Amino acid sequence: MTQHRIGIDLGGTKIEIVVLAPDGGEALRHRVPTPPGGYPATLQAIANWCATPKQSSASPATVGVGIPGVISPATGW
Repeated sequence: MTQHRIGIDLGGTKIEIVVLAPDGGEALRHRVPTPPGGYPATLQAIANWCATPKQSSASPATVGVGIPGVISPATGW
């Protein structure tokens, strides 16, 4: 691996972000409550974290986002 990797766990109660260094070790972990206000507030919370100097000075990184699913009332799945 030659670059950092960022993982974002986006949940209903919290947003957790982890940065993995090129060697695979955990370089940084940050967790905040999911803000009220829906989609715009959630995007802003992630953008605010990414814009802080410690994070923005990192080398280019791939990003993965995990989000919860919902059960469809129509299908039960």
